[in-house]
Amino acid sequence: MLAAKPKGAPTETIPKKVFLNKGQAKLSGGASSNNMKNHGGPVMQGTINVYLIWYGNWGTNTAPNVIIPFLSGLKDTAWWAITTTYYQGTTQLKYAGNPVYKNSTNVLNTYGTSLSNANIQQIVSDSITSGVFPSDTNGVYFVLTSAEVTASSGFCTSYCGWHNHGTIGGKDIKYSFVGNPDRCINSCAAQTTSPNGNAGADGMANIIAHELTETVTDPDLNGWYDASGQENADKCAWTFGTMQTTNGAKWNMQSSGYNYLIQQNWSLTRIACAMS
Repeated sequence: MLAAKPKGAPTETIPKKVFLNKGQAKLSGGASSNNMKNHGGPVMQGTINVYLIWYGNWGTNTAPNVIIPFLSGLKDTAWWAITTTYYQGTTQLKYAGNPVYKNSTNVLNTYGTSLSNANIQQIVSDSITSGVFPSDTNGVYFVLTSAEVTASSGFCTSYCGWHNHGTIGGKDIKYSFVGNPDRCINSCAAQTTSPNGNAGADGMANIIAHELTETVTDPDLNGWYDASGQENADKCAWTFGTMQTTNGAKWNMQSSGYNYLIQQNWSLTRIACAMS
């Protein structure tokens, strides 16, 4: 039964696209070798604004000092340049744009510490209807949860993050959930060490990169994916290419002068996972 929703409540569009944890990714058989296909949907173009909702008890956690510089420099990386090769149309091609970090807000555990998918969309809706963030159809809103918070649909046990879109205030809004891998470091982080002194935050940077590039190339879930339904980052999940080691932690990419360990992205031209 589909019950009537309260007036003004956000409308959730399903299915969402998930980033499998390491165990589930192995069970799925890993990346398929077939190339991506444009299914006719749009890509996000121009300047893509990124909004961060820090949900839960972040306290003195240094995660913002890791995540915000990462997002601020991401558009200038060779890794993101792969994303900008994705396009919409068949004759006059329009290419994917570049992300720009816009703003953050902190939200206490308003909806408790075990969030449903509907709770997560409502948190995004609250940030818009309250005026904290604008209603931005060319933005991506991330709900980033602290370590005491889980998502009841399978954070840690099945996935590490996901992206979706839904109608909020009459507009199609793109949003993503990313949990803190400190809750399940061996499932949702590539390593227990950290190039930035915060393994959970470094793990989140990898998940955010995964979800952001997929949101841009497949914002309405009818854009770019392969014959098995994998989006570009899905095809390269938990693969990192050539890595360096500093202070006992591996990294393969720099953004805003910081070192990060970020999974590879699917290159349309190479028909393979790559970092550039």
